[in-house]
Amino acid sequence: DKTVSLRKDLSEMHEWITQAEEEYLERDFEYKTPDELQKAVEELKRAKEEALQKEVKVKLITDSVNNFIAKAPPAAHEALKKELDVLITSYQQLCSRLNGKWKTLEEVWACWRELLSYLDAENKWLNEIELKLKATENVQGGAEEISESLDSLERLMRHPEDNRNQIRELAQTLTDGGILDELINEKLEKFNTRWEELQQEAVRRQKSLEQSIQSAQKTDKTLRLIQESLAVIDKQLTAYTADRVDAAQVPQEAQ
Repeated sequence: DKTVSLRKDLSEMHEWITQAEEEYLERDFEYKTPDELQKAVEELKRAKEEALQKEVKVKLITDSVNNFIAKAPPAAHEALKKELDVLITSYQQLCSRLNGKWKTLEEVWACWRELLSYLDAENKWLNEIELKLKATENVQGGAEEISESLDSLERLMRHPEDNRNQIRELAQTLTDGGILDELINEKLEKFNTRWEELQQEAVRRQKSLEQSIQSAQKTDKTLRLIQESLAVIDKQLTAYTADRVDAAQVPQEAQ
């Protein structure tokens, strides 16, 4: 009987749709690790593609039902037509929901990768600060050398806040959705702690270098005054020696 065969095809397709909904749309997903999130994205992509492949079967069932209705008596039309309409609606909704969920998870995955990228960039900058702080730990030389070290540290510290703001926003977006929240909170806590510590150390080092510059400037000034004084004395002594003046005949400081 053609009606029985058509109803069997409709029923099988309904079962597949129900199974796909239960498997991919109605069960709760938990994304606690990046692997789980990536796996879910790949699963939904496969499910979306599989659903699209079923379009051929839905079209065949639709054509079969419509051909049967065109030849069958009116009494057989209504029930079959209703079942076909329900199937088409259910199928289209499934495809739409699978595609929507897949796109959402793709965006979430991209958000996670972007967060990692910003964290990596900021940690590289923090590494540079660490190296610079070590390099300026015991600066040798006069005021000019110390001033150069201070300038290079201050240039490095003039780092835009954009990346840190992006990290904050991306992390908030993900954790608000309960996605990778434990891992993200752990990474953020580690990053923020390191950021604060290095900022504080950099401020202390800047103050220390500024004090060293002032001290070096005083030393340079003192040395310059001594050199000027020695030059005057040397000139006087040279003059005394040239005139064969006896030491007892010159002022006490010249003696």
